[in-house]
Amino acid sequence: MSATVSIIIPVYNEEGGLAELFARLYPALDHLQRAYEVIFVDDGSHDRSVALLREQFARRPDVTRIVILARNAGQHMAILAGFEHSRGDYVITLDADLQNPPEEITKLVAAMDTGADYVGTVRVDRHDVMWRKAASRLMNRIRERTTQVRITDQGCMLRGYHRSVVNAINRCVEVSTFVPALGYTFASHPTEIEVAHAQRAVGQSKYSVYRLIRLNFDLMTGFSVAPLQFFSMAGTAIALLSILFVVYLAIRRLIVGPEAQGLFTLFGIAFFLIGVLLMGVGVVGEYVGRIYEQVRQRPRYTVAAVLQEDGPAEQTAALPEENGPAQAGGRGERPGSEAAPQSAPHSQRVSGVTE
Repeated sequence: MSATVSIIIPVYNEEGGLAELFARLYPALDHLQRAYEVIFVDDGSHDRSVALLREQFARRPDVTRIVILARNAGQHMAILAGFEHSRGDYVITLDADLQNPPEEITKLVAAMDTGADYVGTVRVDRHDVMWRKAASRLMNRIRERTTQVRITDQGCMLRGYHRSVVNAINRCVEVSTFVPALGYTFASHPTEIEVAHAQRAVGQSKYSVYRLIRLNFDLMTGFSVAPLQFFSMAGTAIALLSILFVVYLAIRRLIVGPEAQGLFTLFGIAFFLIGVLLMGVGVVGEYVGRIYEQVRQRPRYTVAAVLQEDGPAEQTAALPEENGPAQAGGRGERPGSEAAPQSAPHSQRVSGVTE
């Protein structure tokens, strides 16, 4: 029997492009000729995205599930919510902006059919502004030198995960994480393939410069202590150089005598050392802040409602129920009905809404 497929698509204010996404996604998945499900995770949209998702659920309830988050939790938290509701043997993440064509899903499925348990993707002829390409290349190089994560194109979210990798991710409880890197750490047979990339048809990117910086901080601090080690070594080196500089000044004073020259040079050196110190304190603060967020043990996201067909239809009958048996009956909206699988110890149930 062919492996079943779950497609997870986080949605945040994508009203303008959802119609085209629906028109291209479902024919591409029907072409696979295997059982599949599409899980849309609305990440607290403020436009008509939820209404359009409800309409699509009404059109294709047999292969469509909608997870509605109560508030914006971020793209990676939305993906994790989709992971916890997925049932397929292969789980593929896809952005809703159509920059990664849905037709490329076939390549990921083919790669996993050959034995890969994690399929990364590299965008060919990337259609992004120049500064984003340059920033992406820079962060890729820094990440490769400071972590054990080997991802050529970390910004591409079109990726495939085997069920074993998804189950391992679901057991994690990090508040701040980077899903592709986390999946890579659990994979035993990772691979990468090239995929097409298109310009964003409608709307604009939800990632501002600040959010991109925060995302890369999550990646760096979540998978490496290299920044702390760097400042430890830099501090040691600067301390040794400072001792040598003091010895030099003492010898010079004995030979030449006291002098006022060089005062501003000393100021410049002092300001440089203060700047390095403040940067080091900032890096330590990033780690401490993540520890603070983690020890509070607050829910990573809140599921307001789940739209799904309770009775599995013929096309999804082959999908195993990872989060417990499906409830008999018709389809409908069940507030927080499946947002707390047993594999997620951080989940809680409060007033009928699962967190």
